[in-house]
This record gives sequence, C-alpha cells and structure tokens, in this order.
Amino acid sequence: MAMARASSGLAYPERFYAAASYAGFDGSPHASSKGVTSKFSNDSALLLYALYQQATIGPCTVPKPRGWSPVEQSKWTSWNGLGNMASTEAMRLFVKILEEEDPGWYSRASNYVSEPVSEPVVNVETNHTEKVDPVVENGVYTTETKVTSTENGILSETQEKDVVSDGLGPVAVYDQWIVPPTSGQRPKARYEHGAAIIQDKMYVYGGNHNGRYLNDLHVLDLRGWAWSRVEAGFEVDSAESQPSRPLAPCAGHSLIPWENKLISVAGHTKDPSETIQVRAFDLQTSTWSFLKTYGKPPVSRGGQSVTLVGTSLVIFGGQDAKRSLLNDLHILDLETMTWDEFDAVGVPPSPRSDHAAAVHAERYLLIFGGGSHATCFNDLHVLDLQTMEWSRPTQQGDIPTARAGHAGVTIGENWFIVGGGDNKSGVSETVVLNMSTLVWSVVTTVEGRIPVASEGLSLVVSSYNGEDVIVSFGGYNGRYNNEVNVLKPSHKSTLPAKAIESLVPDSVSAVHNATNPTRDLESEVEAVQDGRKEVVGDNIEKDPRKSRNEGTAEHLLATLKAEKEELESSLNKEKLLSLQLKQEISEAETRNTDLNKELQSVRGQLAAEQSRCFKLEVDVAELRQKLQMMETLQKELELLQRQKAASEQAALMAKQRQNSGGVWTWITGTPPSPKVDDV
Repeated sequence: MAMARASSGLAYPERFYAAASYAGFDGSPHASSKGVTSKFSNDSALLLYALYQQATIGPCTVPKPRGWSPVEQSKWTSWNGLGNMASTEAMRLFVKILEEEDPGWYSRASNYVSEPVSEPVVNVETNHTEKVDPVVENGVYTTETKVTSTENGILSETQEKDVVSDGLGPVAVYDQWIVPPTSGQRPKARYEHGAAIIQDKMYVYGGNHNGRYLNDLHVLDLRGWAWSRVEAGFEVDSAESQPSRPLAPCAGHSLIPWENKLISVAGHTKDPSETIQVRAFDLQTSTWSFLKTYGKPPVSRGGQSVTLVGTSLVIFGGQDAKRSLLNDLHILDLETMTWDEFDAVGVPPSPRSDHAAAVHAERYLLIFGGGSHATCFNDLHVLDLQTMEWSRPTQQGDIPTARAGHAGVTIGENWFIVGGGDNKSGVSETVVLNMSTLVWSVVTTVEGRIPVASEGLSLVVSSYNGEDVIVSFGGYNGRYNNEVNVLKPSHKSTLPAKAIESLVPDSVSAVHNATNPTRDLESEVEAVQDGRKEVVGDNIEKDPRKSRNEGTAEHLLATLKAEKEELESSLNKEKLLSLQLKQEISEAETRNTDLNKELQSVRGQLAAEQSRCFKLEVDVAELRQKLQMMETLQKELELLQRQKAASEQAALMAKQRQNSGGVWTWITGTPPSPKVDDV
C-alpha cells in the first residue's frame, strides 16, 4: 500500500527488525516458534512468516516440500505466493499486519528494543532557527516567543503578542506553507483522522496514534488559532435504558459537515461491524449518535473516499476488515438516509484505498491515486454521475508521481493535492489540477520531513480576510505529527491551466472532451493542416511570377509543390496514427503493469486462503478419525453393558433358587441342593 505505518519511530529497516524480533521470527531468545503461533492466528502467522522470508531472503526459490507435512506445505505456499514482491514492501507490510494484529506491540517490546518507549523526536531537515524566551511547551506559543523561519526561502517572524492574536496576519506570501502560532493544548499526534470545517472552526476527530485508535474530538478556532477539546457525550435511544457510553475509537474514516452536524462515515475499529456505520455529532448538544439508515449498506471498511455531492454522499473503494481492497460504488441520500449501490458502465479504477476524490460541476467525480497491497497509483479516473459511466482521461502538465495517503480539497475548479507516500518516502510537492482542462501544475515544494510531506494528514479549506486558505493537520512521516500548516493559494498557481482554459468555452464540455483525447488531437491536427493548405494556396495564387509567366517551368514547380503538400499531408496523417498507436500501447502497458501488480497481490491473498483451507482440511481429517474411534468405543461400551446385564440376571436367578427351595421343588420336581450346614 502506501508508506508503511508503524507504531515506533525507528526508521526502516530497524523498525522491521524490531517487529520481527517481537514476533519471534528471528530466533531471538525472548520468543520461540511456539510463541509465534500463540500470539497470532494461524493465517496471520503464516503470512508474517512469508513476509519475513521475502524481506530477509527474497522470492521463494526453494523446491516445494515433498513430505506430507501440512505446516511445511502451508509455509512454502504462503512464501511462494508473494512472487517478486520487493523486500522493502515486504518489510512495511510485515509491520503493518503486526500493528493491526497487536496494536500495542511496541510498548510491550520496549524491554528488548533499544529505543525509549516514548515517541522519539525525528531530526527534521528544515532550515529553522528559533529564539524562544521563555521555552515553548507542548506547542503553545507564549507572547515572548520569536520564531524565524527560512524554510523554502520564505522569511516570516512572530515576535509580539498582537502577532499571535492576528493568526495569519504576518503571512503575506502566497503558495508557501507556514506554521501559524496556535494556543491551547494541541491534540495528540495522529494520522488517518477526520477533519471538517464548520463556521470558521476546524474539528478533528479520531485517528491512529502508535497503533491505537482514538475517539477524541478537538476544535481549532481559525480566527484566534486556539485549540480546545470537546467533551462529547453519546446519545442513547430513549427505548434503551442504558447510560451514555463513549464512541468506539476509529481511524481511516471520513468526516463530513452537514447541517450544523459532523457526519462520520466508515473507518477501521478494533471490533469492526459487518456494514458501514454512520455517526453524527450534534454541535448544539455536543453528543454523538448512530444514524439509522435504510437499504443495503456497504460492507465495513476504512481508507475509502466520501464525497458530498448535493445532498448525497458518494462512497468509493477502501479496504475492508479482512484487508481486501475494494472498488465498489455506493451513494447515501442524506435526506432519506437510504443506501444505493450502482454498477457504473466503463472500466472502474482498480481496487484501492487511501486515494483522493473530488466533485466538479456537481456532475463529475474524480478519483486520483491510492494504493494496493503491492503498489501505489497516479492514475486519474472520472465518473459521470449523470450517465454513471467511468472514463480514464489523459492527464496533462506536471503529472504527479504515484502516491497514497494524500489529501485533497477543491477551490473553485482547482483541486489541490497534498502529501501522501510512495512506499519509499513522503511526497514533498503540493500540486493542483484544473478540473476543467485536466492540467496539473506544481504549487510549491517543501524541503525536509515536515508534516505536509506526510501520509494520512487532513486537509480543509477556510477563509481569512476574504481569501481562501488551505489548512493541514497531523500525518505520519516517520513520526506522528500534530502540527498545523497553512497555505494561501494564489491565482498564479493555475496560470498554465487558465491559459489553456481560454481555448475551451464550456468547462463541462472540456472535461467531457478530455475523456476523448484522441479525437481532439486528430481534429486539432486536421485544422492545422487545413490552415496551412489555405496559406500555401493563397501564396501560390498571389505569386506575381506565376501570373506573369505561364511557362512550363512554373507549371512544373506548382505541380511539384502540390505533390509535396500531398505527401506532407499523408506524412502528418501517418504521424498522427503512429502517435495514437503509441498512446494506446503505452496505456495498454500501464494497464498490464497494474494488472500484474494486482495479480501478485491477489496471489498473496490466495496463498493465505489456501493455507487456511489446507489447515481446515487437516483439522477435518483429524476430527473424522476421532469420530471413528468414538464409534468403536461406543460399540465396545454397548457390549460390556449387555454382558453386565446378563451377569446380573444370572446372579439374580441363582439367589432366587437358594431362597425358595420348596417352590423350586414344586415347580421342577427336584429338591434344591443341600447347604453345607445341613450335611
């Protein structure tokens, strides 16, 4: 998937080896092979074993075991199913699965991991010089604080109390990320949280910190830049006589503002439900409640995209509780609270999570990037919500690199994308897409490992002094962050897109035409050829030498020019056809690469399922054998019971003969045997 998430601050590969040491796959003295199976389920233990082998040795090259050992067969099948997965990806997936299976592993492993349990401070490579008097504690700036920042070549200072109250007042630059001075207690550092804006206040809910899911709610007043925590209750149905209870912690959910409420949709929890849960926070009563929905709700998931379109929420993709990637499409009508599932035509995006989504012109849903178990994407897909048809238009400009875990917001027709990871590092560029022309451009690039180059950060849009500002919070880039960063986008951020847009009269038709780039390219080339023919023709007709002399030489020259133009026209058509074929080949190769990567991922999942099925078959065989033994024992028990009954009956008859001698003589005509005493 995306840049790996782990609960320690160790860098790779040390983080992986610490996790492997805790899990017991490296032969460390504190763990044994029995400890591995006791800590995890059989499926998880097999998958962790395969990932450890892939990370430390590489792809499986050993022959398949010939002996009938279900354990060795399952281990080989799991390892071999990973194919050619990269060692770094195997390391990150190992840590991710361990974190999901045992969120508190790092705290328990602190006795033998050479790093303090508390979250380490990572050396951030930014050009900051601070003069603080007194010391800044917990991120709270005092009135005497003076911060001089030369990050990205931009100089900004905060040195007086009035400057702190002004918030963004001292920031006069555009298209640069700055850190505003905030007051109050910051929320705990986190990523994969939800954030939303209501009335100049940014609400932050839930998230993931050191592998633990959170359920706290914080608010940042964007006028005074002051943090505060919201003490939220839980509304219980009047029919239930139960006290208020805290909301289950979650991460990977989506937070949507709706009618003075915060709507939290989906997300990963410790004990996941079967279907998506929809929760609402009432700002007036400060209480959470579950919203009752109708129809068929989607399966539970996290890392999905939730986009507000009119009065409906459009949910796409994500990852379910079993780590299976999804690419299904569902719509929740917020007025009737009814779910609908749609089977759109066309080729949908491949299954993915941690992507970004936006809506343009209240009609087109755009999906960008995301990740699978094996790779990250930088493809762009468009869904026409009127015709319910998927398309994959051609992107133009500075096309972003592959990423997952990024965040996006729209301002007008511009879609800003920030952060994300590519399995190696955080993405440092802030990019913008003009959704009318589908042209990308770079807004700014940050240096060093700062929070906006993180995965799982949140992004919202607010206004300050009549200008739009983009506010980011949190994220993970080797450490968990709780810093606020602000960017003022300028009009020059989208000048390349604006210049091209002037050629397109209607924004909606531009997006529609962008889904058919081959047709547009062909029409433009033909227009250029026609224009060139007209110019050449005019020049020939106005040539004074030809009008004065109709000799053979001039006529031959004109004939040669006409033939040359015809050949050039044919050549241009061939070039156009060649470009079209190259484009189709490139797209086919890209699709083939994506499918191959997805195939490797599916093979890994299939191997795990095959291992589990094989284990179940072994268990069934053992149970059948036990059942046969039980049937044999049952027959032996019945035989013994019959023998015992016969013995008891014989003994009873003998006793009766002794106690009733006269009766016995009368019946049989033979006196009973004399007793020893009578003789």
